[in-house]
Amino acid sequence: MNVLVDTSVWSLALRRNALSTAPELRELIELVGEGRVLMLGAIRQELLSGVRNADQFRKLRDALDAFPDDPLSAADYIEAARCSNTCHSQGIQGANTDFLICAVAARRKVPVLTTDHDFQAFAHVLHFTLHAPR
Repeated sequence: MNVLVDTSVWSLALRRNALSTAPELRELIELVGEGRVLMLGAIRQELLSGVRNADQFRKLRDALDAFPDDPLSAADYIEAARCSNTCHSQGIQGANTDFLICAVAARRKVPVLTTDHDFQAFAHVLHFTLHAPR
């Protein structure tokens, strides 16, 4: 089964001082080796945003090319809006990209690997699972 890897885990992996003992980082390495990583264009955009150096941008862009974007449909965006509305009605705040991740995970029945604790609150209200490092 594929795993949708959140921006927070990718960011951990891409830091120059990445903690090699972080279980999420080890899990990402395993998932990459197994060919089980699911990438979304919105996550790719978040990872590339803010890279000021053009050479670093190209290197990161090229490295991420190994992970093709999972195609999204209008239904995914509609479900993301529903997720946002459901969470907000219960006092749970989140970003649009986070709700898109939740929607895709729920619709495709794939777990999410993340270090972002907001996803624990989302998972209590929405119908998706979190992937725990092995």
